Formats: sequence, structure tokens, C-alpha cells
Amino acid sequence: MLIHSRFWASFWLWAGLGVAGLFLVPVLVVLASVFDPQPEVWHHLLSTVLPEYIVNTIILAVGVAIGTVAVGVATAWLVGVCDWPGRGFWEWALVLPFAAPAYVLAFAYAEWLEVFGPVQGWLRALTGWQVGQYWFPNIRSLPGAILLFVCVLYPYVYLLTRVSFRQQSRTLLEASRLLGWNAWGTFVRVALPLARPAVMAGLALALMETLADFGVVDYFGVPVLTTGIYRTWFNLGSRVAATQLSVCLLVLILGLVVLELYSRRQARYTQVGGGKAVRSRLKGGAVVGAWLVCGLPVLIGFVIPAGVLLALAVRYRTQTFDASFWEAVGHTCTLATVSAVLALAIALFLGYGTRLFPWGALPWVTRLVAMGYAVPGAVIAVGVLLVLGWLDQHLGRLVVGGTLAAVIFAYLVRYLALALGAVEAGLTRIAPELDEAAQSLGHPPWSTLVRVHLPLLGSTLVSAGILVFVDVVKELPATLIIRPFNFDTLAIRVYRYAQDARLLEASGPALALVVVGMIPVLILCRQIAREED
Repeated sequence: MLIHSRFWASFWLWAGLGVAGLFLVPVLVVLASVFDPQPEVWHHLLSTVLPEYIVNTIILAVGVAIGTVAVGVATAWLVGVCDWPGRGFWEWALVLPFAAPAYVLAFAYAEWLEVFGPVQGWLRALTGWQVGQYWFPNIRSLPGAILLFVCVLYPYVYLLTRVSFRQQSRTLLEASRLLGWNAWGTFVRVALPLARPAVMAGLALALMETLADFGVVDYFGVPVLTTGIYRTWFNLGSRVAATQLSVCLLVLILGLVVLELYSRRQARYTQVGGGKAVRSRLKGGAVVGAWLVCGLPVLIGFVIPAGVLLALAVRYRTQTFDASFWEAVGHTCTLATVSAVLALAIALFLGYGTRLFPWGALPWVTRLVAMGYAVPGAVIAVGVLLVLGWLDQHLGRLVVGGTLAAVIFAYLVRYLALALGAVEAGLTRIAPELDEAAQSLGHPPWSTLVRVHLPLLGSTLVSAGILVFVDVVKELPATLIIRPFNFDTLAIRVYRYAQDARLLEASGPALALVVVGMIPVLILCRQIAREED
């Protein structure tokens, strides 16, 4: 039995190391590019666009940080701690902006708010003004991008902070009232500091999504590091310089994480018992204010863009749902399904290996693999192409770069963390005694996994697969950079049509992305409702 255990330990360890190394190579290649100087290209970038890239990226991140924290914390407090008519509806409605990718909102609002769009057309008809005789905010701008990101990404902060507020001790909140603090003082001095880890975790996710985005900033013409990577690669023809720009983006993301960890290095957030906080009843004008605070982000982040896309798709359904649309649907579903199945298989292998052998290097290696989710799609695409380009060059007839295999590999590097996190969470809920019982009956680890754990992980695997599926469907930068020639997905069609100002044709694929995005939102709302019950 000891020899048998050593064999499986060695097998899972070395196989796990091999799998982790495979998915870490693209990121390591990007990091290694700093040792290949490109003075001419960098002199051109420094003297022209790089300062603007960095400044705009920082402004974008700061604006999104302020907006997502303000909206997310306010809505989490109103829904999690207060009681008012309609609160049950807003509990799940506030998650709806998760359904629409940010670049889909960008295309919808561009159609709705442009000079010859319905809003400005209605304004000219009402006032008699002509084009150029009035001022109207330009949605295709840095402030416009910040607004869209805030309305799409605030649910990260809302969900985590809402749970934190609900779990706070009633004893602490009542003690603050006894000390003479009013509701606002209790919120600022007690509730908000206790919820800081949840707020910062949600903010970190929102900023990672913001810095990883390509569709919104490119369509709005906002020069940031993400668009700079794409332009440096394809316009200047410098892969190395594009890779080094990717390192700048990685450093910025890691800097945000390190800054937050350093800022609360001596803080502790231990909660004492005392039961959940009692909801405060809102009355009169406070109820109206609560509806406005919760309604505006949902209106801007979901209702208006979904309505615009639905109206366009129904009105021009002949041009929208043509043969090329269904071809893109087939391509998208194929890539997403294959990626989800492979991600689940790899996550099961690594997660179960960590459960069997929690000591040694395997758990640490698994954590490194999960870091891929924090890396922007554009950075992963650059690393994958560099690695596969080297293979194509040195292995002769083997051509991997620019194929579907390369696209799926990039998806796995980016989204394996989603499946791995879900699988590990599901495995922790399975009692270790079941493994011991199976082992006493003579079942090796692989048999225990198939006969015992897989049936118990059924719902977890379905949820994880759906999450990976939906994220792959919405992925734009990695697909745009790596995809084979003339191979379109729904995301690529939306991007290409919008770039060519063919928003009527883009409405169908964009609406399909919103519908697909509704799946994880409904699953998430159901899980939250179960936990709070």
C-alpha cells in the first residue's frame, strides 16, 4: 500500500507540475521579454504615445475604482442592511449588468447617443436646434468609458460587500448606537471598516476586468496600455515591444494587489458573535432615494443597452439573423464547449491531486495556475503566440499558431482558475471518510474519483462549466489576436461590425451575448438566495 501511495503521489505531483508549467509558460515568456531591449521602438513609443497610454490607464483605473466602490457599497448597504418596499426585487436585479459584456454596452450606447442617433434626434426635433448648435456629452471618451465600466462592474463590489454586511455582528452595531453614533456614524466607523476586505476584493476584480478590456477602449478611441499592445504588435510590427508593454500592464495589476495588501498589513477583521444585523426600516423619501440609487445603475448597465439591441434586432431581423450569424454561433459554441470540458477535466485532475496530497509542491503549483485569471487576455494572447511561434519555427511542419488549438489553449490559460476554484470548493464539502472507505474497499484514487466524487460534484461541475463557457463566449482580445483567418465568433462579429459602423448587423450577435450572459447571473442569484435562506 505504501508503494502504491508513493506511485500515485509521484504521478500526481509530476503530472501536476507538467500541467502547471504548460499553462504558466505564456506568462513567463511575457515576463522574460524585458531582457530583450528594443531601443528604437521604445524611443518612438516614449516620445509619442506611451505617456498617454500610462496616464489614461491610471485615470481609467482610478475613475472605475471610485465609481464601483461608491455604487457597490451603497447598493449593498441598502439591500443587505435596510428594509424597504421593493428590496427583494433589487436583490437580484442589481446583478443583471453582469449579463452584458462592457464592449456590448459601448456599441449600444454609441448607436443610441451618436449625433444621428435617436436621443439627439429627439432633442433636435423637440428644440428645433441643428447639429452643432448645442452641446451634448461625447460617450466615446475616457469619461464615457469610466461610466460604462462602473455600471457593468459594480456588481463585483455589491455582491461581496452585501454578504459581508449581512454577516456582521448585531452586537457591534448595537454597541455603536449605545455610544451615541447615529446610523451614518455606525456605517462609517463600524460597518464599512469591517467590510473592507470584501470591498477591496470586489474592487480588485473590477480593476482587473477594466485593465484587461480591449473592446470598450478601442471602440471609444481611448489610448490605454491594452490598445497599445494591439497597435504595437500589428501596426508597428514589433512583437517584442508589444510583449514588453504587456509586462507594464502586468506590473500595474500586481502593483494594485501589493498596494492593497501593504495598506492593511497590520489590520485584523475578526468578527464576534451576536447574530445577523437587524434590518433598518426605510420610510418616506428614503425609499424613493433607495429606488433611485439601485435603479440608475441597472437602468444604465442593463435595461437601456438591452432595449436598444432588442429593438434593432427585431426591427432588422432579416439582416441580423442571417446565415453568417448562425455560423458565428456555431463557432462560438464549439470553442466554448471544448474549452469548458477541457477546463473541467484539468481542474478535476489538479484539484483531486491537491486533495490527495495536500503537502509538498502540488498545492503551490495549483495556486500558480490559478493566477492566469488575473492576466489580461491581450497579455495571454501575446505570450501564447510567442510560444507557439517558437514551436512552429523549431519543429518544422508542426504549425500551431493561429489555429483553433492555439485559441483554446489561450482560453484555458485565462479561465482555468474558474473551474479550479469551483472544483476545489466542491471537494472540500466531501467528507474525507468517503475516501478512506473507498480505499479500504480496494479502490485506487482514480476509481474513487470516478465512482464517489464525480457523482457528488455533479451540480458543481455544471455550474463551473457554465461559468467557463460564458466567459469564453464573451472573450474578445485573445480571440481577436489568435483566431484563424476568417474564423468569426459572436464577439468578433460584434467588434468588426461596430468598427465598420454597421451597428444593425452587430445588434444580433450583441443581443446573443447578453442572453448567454444571463445564464451565470441566474445561477448566481439562485446560489445567493440559497445561502441567505
